[in-house]
This record gives sequence, C-alpha cells and structure tokens, in this order.
Amino acid sequence: MKQRKSGIAIVMGMVLVTVMVYAVLSLAKMNARIEAAEAARDALAAEAQALTVGNASLEYEIEHSGDLDMIERVARDKLGLVLPGEIVYYDIGG
Repeated sequence: MKQRKSGIAIVMGMVLVTVMVYAVLSLAKMNARIEAAEAARDALAAEAQALTVGNASLEYEIEHSGDLDMIERVARDKLGLVLPGEIVYYDIGG
C-alpha cells in the first residue's frame, strides 16, 4: 500500500512539474507576442505622427497657394526656377 501511495505521489509530482513548465513556456511566448505588438504599435504611432505633420504642411501650402512668397518658394524649390538675372551656383565639392 505504501508503494502505491508513493507511486501516485511521483506521478502527481510529474504532472505538476509538466503543467508548471507548460505554463512558464506559454507565458514566455505570450510575453514575446506582447512585445512584438507593442513595437508594431509604436511604429504605427510614429508613422501617424509623421503623416500628421506632412498633412499640416500640405494644408498650409494649400491655404497659402495664392501668396506670392509661396508661389516663389514652390517655383524655386520644386521646379528649380530662378528670377531673370540670377545666377545659380551648385556646390559639387561634397
């Protein structure tokens, strides 16, 4: 009878250890998934912030599209135009 009780105790102990190992591994796996999700969330938040700034810049350009200063800036920066008589120097030194 004593043998049977110790055998049951050993089996129960093995089951308990197995359940504990499974729980620890499951928690580690879940923690890795949480960290990956948080990293993805942070990347998306940064992208959303950058897009918000870009949208604000575009809205400003649209609102001021009739201003002479804005027209000149777009002509110079985006189209590469210069005023008559201006000389453009390009720095090719690096």
